[in-house]
Amino acid sequence: MQVILFDDSQTEHLSPFTLTRAAADIRCGILTIAEKWAHHLGNPISILAQAHLSEKYATQLSADNLFVNGRALPNQALLDAIQALKDGEALMQNDVLLAFKGPEIISTPAHVVPFEGAVLISRIHHIFTYNHQEIENDFALLTKGRTSEPLSASNTHFGKHPIFLEKGVKAEAAIFNTTDGPIYLGLDSEVMEGAMIRGPFALCEHASVKMGAKIYTGTTIGPHSKVGGEVSNSVIFGYSNKGHDGFLGNSVLGEWCNLGADTNNSNLKNNYEEVKLWNYVTQNFERTGLQFCGLMMGDHSKCGINTMFNTGSVVGVSANIFGSGFPRNFVPSFSWGGASGFETYLPKKAFQTAEKVMQRRGLSLSEIDKAILETIFAKENNYRTWEK
Repeated sequence: MQVILFDDSQTEHLSPFTLTRAAADIRCGILTIAEKWAHHLGNPISILAQAHLSEKYATQLSADNLFVNGRALPNQALLDAIQALKDGEALMQNDVLLAFKGPEIISTPAHVVPFEGAVLISRIHHIFTYNHQEIENDFALLTKGRTSEPLSASNTHFGKHPIFLEKGVKAEAAIFNTTDGPIYLGLDSEVMEGAMIRGPFALCEHASVKMGAKIYTGTTIGPHSKVGGEVSNSVIFGYSNKGHDGFLGNSVLGEWCNLGADTNNSNLKNNYEEVKLWNYVTQNFERTGLQFCGLMMGDHSKCGINTMFNTGSVVGVSANIFGSGFPRNFVPSFSWGGASGFETYLPKKAFQTAEKVMQRRGLSLSEIDKAILETIFAKENNYRTWEK
């Protein structure tokens, strides 16, 4: 059976992260959503993405397909309900299609099985608010029946939850507190001396925590990322750097982002009011129901030293932010500037930077990715008001 994770009509609410990826490629916990389903189902995984991403994801169809909503986080009840589906049946939670079994997906299925209890990433702040529990879920999934590599005696570990080291981990003279949740250290990752980490925490493969870093509960550092300073309840997808002092809290960074030294974000308003975030669908700031909410930064975006981000800031794709003062709470894709104003960061220039950054990791910016970024540039023309 071929499992196909599909983007639905609500996926655009997850921009800027779904401007460059399918919802199923969002990292929440240790794994991406697609990786979670692959581990649980043990079947080949394919992705049916939004139209502008179709060339990036080659959807594999068979005569026997199981379509699963790419925003859904697997849990046992949902897995049981999906695996019980018969051909032509659809699993629905209210008006949201969770799963469908058949040769091709049908928007209005005739045979509906109602379901309650599915956890869906419906807004971008869900990525960090669900991260605490998802680290625990993924930890149990990845470590079941396995034995951790030994933790060096130079480290201090206390707390009721376990710590698990994959092969190749380097960790010396660090403090690991697992009182509130487990700690996972991925393949060839490194925790440098003096780092203080509270679980639940995930450090993915080839990622590193720098000397003296302070990492709080509910944080995930994605593959090939480097993090220093103070980080709390945040998710970094991968290949991104926050290498220096400064605070990042209740935030999400996409891939290929870089925060300059002493960059700080506010995660609490001075008046303690509810935080609002920019929504690409409604074209307005939307209530989150949260008192703590920080920075949401799309792929390939960067900021200079001493950058300050207001509470509930959303930064698009391939933006470059610098200068004194607080930039506005929504920075469109391909913006160049800061509080004093913006100009357009042309794709040609943005590609040159991206290629240099990726070459350092032995990777390159593909023609497909360039086409996706050019589509984003054209689509967000209405945001670049300084061009009018």
